[in-house]
Amino acid sequence: MERINRLILQGGRTGMTENQFFAAEIKEWKNSQRRKDQVMGDLYYEGQHDILQRQRTIIGENGQLQVVTNLPNNRLIDNQYALMVDQKTNYLVGKPFTVNCQNKAYADALNNVFNKRFHRLLKYVCEDALNGGLGWLFPFYDKKGNLAFKHFPAYEVLPFWADDDHTILDSAIRLYPQEVWDGYTKKTIERVELFKADGLYRYIYDGTDLKPDVEAGEHESYFTIEEEGKEPTELNWERIPLIPFKYNKQEIPLIRRVKTLQDGINTMISDFENNMQEDARNTILVLKNYDGENLGEFRHNLSTYGAVKVREDGGVETLQVEINAENYKGILELLKKSLIENARGYDAKDDRLSGNPNQMNIQSMYSDIDLDANGMETEFQAAFEELLWFINQDFSNRGLGDYEGAELQIVFNRDILINETESIENCSKSVGILSTETIVEQHPWVTDVEVELARLQKEKEEAMAQAQEYAGAFQTGNPNQGDNGGGE
Repeated sequence: MERINRLILQGGRTGMTENQFFAAEIKEWKNSQRRKDQVMGDLYYEGQHDILQRQRTIIGENGQLQVVTNLPNNRLIDNQYALMVDQKTNYLVGKPFTVNCQNKAYADALNNVFNKRFHRLLKYVCEDALNGGLGWLFPFYDKKGNLAFKHFPAYEVLPFWADDDHTILDSAIRLYPQEVWDGYTKKTIERVELFKADGLYRYIYDGTDLKPDVEAGEHESYFTIEEEGKEPTELNWERIPLIPFKYNKQEIPLIRRVKTLQDGINTMISDFENNMQEDARNTILVLKNYDGENLGEFRHNLSTYGAVKVREDGGVETLQVEINAENYKGILELLKKSLIENARGYDAKDDRLSGNPNQMNIQSMYSDIDLDANGMETEFQAAFEELLWFINQDFSNRGLGDYEGAELQIVFNRDILINETESIENCSKSVGILSTETIVEQHPWVTDVEVELARLQKEKEEAMAQAQEYAGAFQTGNPNQGDNGGGE
């Protein structure tokens, strides 16, 4: 809180209190472009794109644009952005990560924490990081007293950093809406959770001020230790229990890189369908000696009956604009290719996979997403280091062991397409050059290295036992002793 106290002290001439400071920061943050981008990333992932608010316009009598409702107005969405988020998420954390540790007891304890439920939660955090620039993980104790975790999207958390590199939290605010009943009326209130070194503070934000949340309790410690025959002891972590998982150092969400390209794709396919629907009943008509005066009535009759009544020397002609589908197709291909490149993803329908899908071509196709994943992994490794501090504290409190400073490596098993035949051949050629464990790790059919090594060891021991059995039989002059089928 030192940096915050300095900020409040500088504004002390205005008599600003700590709560007034946080309320002013919340108001400024809610209207900031950074938070708008975070909210937009989440909306675009869910399919709520700007094209849905699009209206058709024409040039009015005064030369200004005006909205019209009698023209086709399709709002089509081809959500390439969501595809990129899912692609990058599954590439990095789609497969369970591996915990490499020489301490078997520590590794087993960590694997109990990093269960399937945690792997699913990590996938949610990765999606939050891509949509909002960073995602948040909150370690806490559930009602049963077990260490558990929650994830918060970026647009819910306002961090206050103690350093310029945004690596150490001074405090943080979580702002989230909640529907409540006020008598027989349902309304939405904004709840605030303030994470500080001495615990969690709860408030209600009314748009201007922070009011204590009497119903939920204004203040509580992060966890409580209960011992039989003793009063419960409330304790706090030595660190703020919020762990940032960043997409990149600048915390820039993916949507900022590709929004205009995604909007262009939506506009192209929507305009194409609009043009296809502007047929003779909706397009420009040239009337000659029309038997009537009201053009609105003429349009109505044409749409209703599909016929036009004209005088003997009259007629109807259309001004048609030819639609070249190849132009739309070419533009769409350019937009999609640009979106994939700017999102640093890969095209699963790449031509490099059709002719000669060797490992070099595959790696070339994955080069962009691999570089981006390297940056994400660096940030995630630092986040895991912070997370492991809380887990180690929990192990120590429970008497499971003191693992502070234990060597540990988290390995992200990336979901990359490989040429299995080529990979297996390379493993075979490495026998005698690399260790068996390294070769087994690289084999495409192996999912659990330790299990596979145990199977190899078991087969080796069985083969040695069988060889010794036959050797003993030969020494006693009965080579068929180990043959179940018997012999003469």
